[in-house]
Formats: sequence, structure tokens, C-alpha cells
Amino acid sequence: MTPIFHATILTLYPEMFPGPLGHSLAGRALREERWACDAVQLRDFATDRHRSVDDTPAGGGAGMVLRADVMAAAVDAVADEGRPVLAMTPRGRPLNQERVRNLAAGPGVTILCGRFEGFDERLFEARDIEQVSIGDYVLSGGEMGALVLLDACVRLLPGVMGAASSGDEESFESGLLEYPQYTRPAMWEGRTIPEVLRSGDHAKIAAWRHARACDDTRSRRPDLWERHEGARVGRPLARGDD
Repeated sequence: MTPIFHATILTLYPEMFPGPLGHSLAGRALREERWACDAVQLRDFATDRHRSVDDTPAGGGAGMVLRADVMAAAVDAVADEGRPVLAMTPRGRPLNQERVRNLAAGPGVTILCGRFEGFDERLFEARDIEQVSIGDYVLSGGEMGALVLLDACVRLLPGVMGAASSGDEESFESGLLEYPQYTRPAMWEGRTIPEVLRSGDHAKIAAWRHARACDDTRSRRPDLWERHEGARVGRPLARGDD
């Protein structure tokens, strides 16, 4: 089978890949060749005998900055038409489920993992690179972000999750958090599964799940709720909408 999704990771730590992606659903899909992963050492593109990839920041300051010439040489060497180049950096646009779905529908990605104080800004002026963040916090490097992004994409590839509808009602797919889940035993430490979920009435179950998704999103993620409500403006209310 020819992999339908190919990921190339440019990193100072290629031994981190596939890492956890070699296990569970992603690992099985990797063995089944539903996707492919190769990690490339950034130092291979350095031009000095020390294999330097960074230098001190212009204007002074702490830390080191990844050099634009070395990073661009690495990107140019592995560039594949049709595969977007992403740079994992806290200065990037937050990753969301819509972007993940778009990436998963394509031929793959090239991911540039940041380190130290980040990248020389001229890299992004000279190359078509999308800056991506996985959250408002700082990690030691972009490798963990790359693993998160790839896991999110791989699980959406055809055949990876089994049933094609497996991800349809998950958090963020509809702009809401997913409704709470329950399973046996029906009674646990004095707590019971909500009666409606044991009723067998699929219409009532769907209404309850939608109401809980709305309530939980409103209370836990007001930012998501605001966007969800804004997206409804201008369209007729569907049955079950609040």
C-alpha cells in the first residue's frame, strides 16, 4: 500500500519520531502503511564544522535563535509540492480541528520544529511556511507539538478509526465540546447513569446530548461558545438548537 499521508519532520532530535506515534491507532496505521513518517536532522544542513544551527539574537538578549539560512536549506531540501510546510512555534496560529481535517485530507505535511528562542523571522518572509501553535504555553521544542499535530491528523485518515463516523460527534467537530459519556456499571459509588441514556428513546438521547454539549461549552469554554453562537447568526435554527 502506498501511504496516502506522508510526514517529514525537520528536527534536532529525529530519534523522537515516531515515538508515541508508533503505538496504538497511529502505530497500527504506520505499520499498515496508511501513513509514513521520516525525521530529518537539521544539523545536516549546517555549513560549519561545528554543525551550528543557531546564533545569538540580534539586538542582544538571552538564548539563541535558529538561523534562517540553515532552516531554509533544510526546508528546500525536503520540499514536496502539495505538502504544506508548518513551523511549530508558540507565535503561530492556534491549531484547531478544522485545520486538522484540512491537513488530514491532503497528501501530508512537512514540519519544522522550533528550539531555543525561536526562528529568525526572515525565514517566514522568504519561504511559504505556516506558523502553528498547539496552545498558549511554551515547550522545550516543537517536537511535542509536531507529535500532537500528527496524531490529530493520522486518526482521521481513512481506515484508521474503523467506522467512518467515529469522529463526527467528538469535541470541536460541531464547534462544541463533546457531551459527557457513561458506561457500565449503571450504579457506581451511589452515582447512576442519567435515566434518559437508558431510555432507548434516540430522539430524547440526542436532545439531551446536544443540551449538555451546549451547557458544558458555555461554562467551560466561553470562547468556543461565543464563536459557535456567532456562526449561527444568519442561518435558520436547526431542530434541537438552543
